[in-house]
Amino acid sequence: MNLLTRFTQHWAVFLVAVAAWELLTRLAGSPFFPPPSTIAPIMVDQWFSATFFDHMVPGVGRMLLGWALAAVLGVALGILLGRSARAIAYLGPLFAFMRSIPPPLLVPFFVAAVGVTDMQLPTIVFGALWPVLLNTVDGASGVDATKVDTARVFRLSPAQWTLGVVLPAALPKVFAGLRVSLSIAVVVMVVSELVGSVNGIGYLLVQAQQFYDLPVMWAWIVTLGVLGYLFNSLLLAAERRALAWQPRHSLEAQTLATGG
Repeated sequence: MNLLTRFTQHWAVFLVAVAAWELLTRLAGSPFFPPPSTIAPIMVDQWFSATFFDHMVPGVGRMLLGWALAAVLGVALGILLGRSARAIAYLGPLFAFMRSIPPPLLVPFFVAAVGVTDMQLPTIVFGALWPVLLNTVDGASGVDATKVDTARVFRLSPAQWTLGVVLPAALPKVFAGLRVSLSIAVVVMVVSELVGSVNGIGYLLVQAQQFYDLPVMWAWIVTLGVLGYLFNSLLLAAERRALAWQPRHSLEAQTLATGG
């Protein structure tokens, strides 16, 4: 019964929305809005064809690589800057300016800087960097004073201080930034592939649009939603495991384990 309740809580609204989508699109009969029953078989055919390896794997691979590079760079710089009030005082306005620039607007810059076929990765890194960096700075700057005093008493080395005190204290903020940056990375991946890529989901969307193949276009749009949900679920699972030592996350883990 608990399992059924959890399933209902997670999927009831989604299933109702899909049913409403199916009903409304069939009543409307518009070629611009195909029903899910038309989109689903096309999605399955695309996933189990050569298109998966020719387009989905390169595109998603670029996205994950760009997101991973942004995560490593953002966490490293965030911890370094978060423990320096002077650095934040000098660089804070610059960060506020850079984060305000929508990443898709910089696609022409990266096209001119690195070429139309190589600009996807740096564009993704730039777009995904700022949520991780700024959240890590916030987390690193908020280390409890008691922990700071304790670290001084035990004369921790810089590596022990960073990895044993600052990073664990900043992890909740880091994961919050990672979730936001992951969504941005998916969006920037598609936008960059719309411009000059020779493969990827964005490239396939342009091809479907040019040939007015609307069911295929919708199939790739829904695929992006599925990928976003999958990656977010995996990241949430990693967050629960990494932060299981915290009271709030421990309670969530126990609730999920017992089905309560």
